[in-house]
Amino acid sequence: MSTPASTIAGAAALREHFARVVLPMWRGPGFNEALGLPYEAVAGDGRTPLPVTRYRAMACARQLFVFSQAGAAAHAQRLFDMLLHYFQDHKRGGWFYSVDAQGAPLDTTKDLYTHAFVVFACAEYAARSGNRDARDTLLRTSELIETRFAVRNGEPAHGLLHAALSADFATVTSSLQQNPLMHLTEAWLAARDATGDAAFDSALERLGGAIARVFVHAPTGCIAELPLVAQLQSEGAANRLEPGHQFEWFWLVRQAGAPLEASGLHEALERAFRFAQQQGVDPATGGVAAALDESGRMQDATQRIWAQSEYLRALAVHGEAQTRALLPQQIARFSERFLRPQGWFECKTPSGEVARDDMPSTTPYHLATAYAAL
Repeated sequence: MSTPASTIAGAAALREHFARVVLPMWRGPGFNEALGLPYEAVAGDGRTPLPVTRYRAMACARQLFVFSQAGAAAHAQRLFDMLLHYFQDHKRGGWFYSVDAQGAPLDTTKDLYTHAFVVFACAEYAARSGNRDARDTLLRTSELIETRFAVRNGEPAHGLLHAALSADFATVTSSLQQNPLMHLTEAWLAARDATGDAAFDSALERLGGAIARVFVHAPTGCIAELPLVAQLQSEGAANRLEPGHQFEWFWLVRQAGAPLEASGLHEALERAFRFAQQQGVDPATGGVAAALDESGRMQDATQRIWAQSEYLRALAVHGEAQTRALLPQQIARFSERFLRPQGWFECKTPSGEVARDDMPSTTPYHLATAYAAL
């Protein structure tokens, strides 16, 4: 299928802004040269780091992905070295969630979301650089994920993984959530491409089947944030459907190919895309809302930039020409509403007011993946 000139021009403008504004921010004022770590966030002026309370492994990993993809080899190598230096738990295995302002372990939780991003970032870095330590790290971390995070209580949880464990992996501190599983899917897709190891296809097949059994909301096809299977539900927990995550899953399932074909996720996400688009996207502005309830009523109308970028990514790979035709207008809306000369707006209200003015170090990952898809 051909790409309209307006889409090509719009995507080029987004990438130019990223190269001229976003990447220099995170090599300059957003980077702590003394520690070799990205700050958690920069103020809205694009020049002032916010006061430091912590540095997260996930944020370092996302920056490693971004600069690896951008071809900034020296900076990527430094980020990889610092990821290993600060966040590896040499005593108990795995990765710390965060370190303090001086680089000492702070939150030693073993967090699946964090481990998934270590795999994802190391896969990109290994593929771009040929670094064997990065390849070994992604393989070792993937094996640890499967052996230490796995839910052991059988069907319907077979194939699922806990969201968080204690530092020694002995206690479940947060059980089943879709978001870390989604990013693990993303990580194993990247690992498969970087290594050519067929074991990742098998892992994706198991994970996709489990997600389909436990998280797919049958009336809409959406993947819910919490389990929908009665015996796995947390008592009193309110579930929600996030439009941005439907768009993100839509893209991932199409990249996965054969390993997820038998899961039924492809068909479910076709319906989820339509539901999220109809109920969660403002037709006047193109803004994507944060969360809906299971009937499609608005639960959180905040418009976060990551959800907007995932809508762009999903539109770019949609199979229907009529849907793809929305892309040039949506790129223009995104650029006008969420980008600014010194960076971006992290969150806006439906009426367009700025709801969060600082710029987190984790957001360039979303921009980079969306722009690459365009």
